[in-house]
Amino acid sequence: MTTVHEMHEVQKAPTRVPRYLAPATLTEALEIMAEYGSRARPVAGGTDLTVELDRGIHTGVDALVDLSRLGELALVELDGESVRLGAMVTHNQVVASETCRSRILPLAQACLEIGSPQLRNRATVAGNIVTASPANDTISALLALGAVVEISSTDGVRQVPVGEFFTGFRSTVLAPHELVTAIDVPALAANHRGVFVKAGLRRAQAISVVHLAMVIGFEDDGNTVTDATLALGSVAATVITVPDFEQVLTGQPLASGTIAAAAAAAVEAATPIDDLRATADYRSTVIATMVQRGLAAIAEGREATQWPVDTPLLDTRSAAVAPDGPDDGATSGIDFTASDEISCVTNGAAISASGAVGVTLLDWLRDEAGLTGVKEGCAEGECGACTVMLGGQAIMSCLTPAARAHGSTVVTVEGLAAGKGATDTGGNGRLSPIQDAFIQNGGVQCGFCTPGFLVSCAALLDEHPDPTLDQIKQGLAGNLCRCTGYKTIEAAVRQAAESVGTTQKNAQENQS
Repeated sequence: MTTVHEMHEVQKAPTRVPRYLAPATLTEALEIMAEYGSRARPVAGGTDLTVELDRGIHTGVDALVDLSRLGELALVELDGESVRLGAMVTHNQVVASETCRSRILPLAQACLEIGSPQLRNRATVAGNIVTASPANDTISALLALGAVVEISSTDGVRQVPVGEFFTGFRSTVLAPHELVTAIDVPALAANHRGVFVKAGLRRAQAISVVHLAMVIGFEDDGNTVTDATLALGSVAATVITVPDFEQVLTGQPLASGTIAAAAAAAVEAATPIDDLRATADYRSTVIATMVQRGLAAIAEGREATQWPVDTPLLDTRSAAVAPDGPDDGATSGIDFTASDEISCVTNGAAISASGAVGVTLLDWLRDEAGLTGVKEGCAEGECGACTVMLGGQAIMSCLTPAARAHGSTVVTVEGLAAGKGATDTGGNGRLSPIQDAFIQNGGVQCGFCTPGFLVSCAALLDEHPDPTLDQIKQGLAGNLCRCTGYKTIEAAVRQAAESVGTTQKNAQENQS
């Protein structure tokens, strides 16, 4: 008898897409999708798609259609009583937006819980819903807030409530030739409060064990509930709402007994499974705890108290550019095949090299540009060893199509030494303050993670010249050290900050 062995997904041959298209306008993008249909894959952040292609999950793909250069889709706008998010709005844009934090808080909280700063600089809210995993954090927030998805094609535009967008596990109503172009999120009314709550297995880079969002409306007395919505994720094939939750709460104050009954209704509605992250029993137990804590926070007006102060984004662009998303000067309106070259400014020097399609920016930098300081640790955006600066933002180069760098600027660890504040350290050459501080504090052990840490640290210090310990931990949450050297790295960041501050102070005194 012949035994058939099925390969694990990491053993499968990767899908190398032969063509890369970066349309200059939305109209052009829709025409491309109409032409290619199911043979094209649109790329927003690419943080999910790149991994899936590398694992051979998608076949028959002839073109990647990169939408991340379309500034017209990268705006956060308050439109009446609704916050409109263009399809290229990233999670970090939502986190940085005062409009989002004040008007659609549960979504901002969900975006902050996704991945790491590097991932959030690329990953988009629209991409999170198109991927359609029940573990995707923003879906519960969008459901609780009553968001509407705008879908466009050459046939026109249609509006779909987010609750009707999902047809099953990782499936949606989106046709092959259509694109999500915006998400309209109703702003919380004055008498409504909402919160997002997540349970994960670690502080960052954690896929949800359970996530939920709730929005509660109150009478003028601020106590009696008029309406309530609860959305639960990672407890069923899709993110679900709980009608009995509203029935239990409506007309009642948020007292302990009512809160307990609402938590029981949530547990009853869920149908969790056992998987690597948790058992079904654990998920049911934690649902009750999360619902009770969320309702207690809303009852006491504490729903926003855990928001961190001045969250690091690892985005060094000017304030005039950053709110508008991915406009980093990169060229659009391009059509690349394997014979084309990527041209960009890397570490201050203009370079051109082949290999424009079918590979990640990480592979292109190492194999074509010869910049081997960039490391591959996990190839799925988990470890941060491949962190580089693209157009002023820290990103995971293992999740970014190589051609995205065309016409833009890239900084790798090799480009830090001659950067701002570099000092002559004798035999060590000219090192930046953070590199010098790593040496003095023993921030290097095996060294494999070090290039990614250094780039992230440099971006953090550029953005926050005098970071708090909390900001250091938040800014470096996307970088993992298997040697567990975090304390010395944190000390190195503090020393580098003090060194730069002293240098600037001395320069100012000399000028005066």
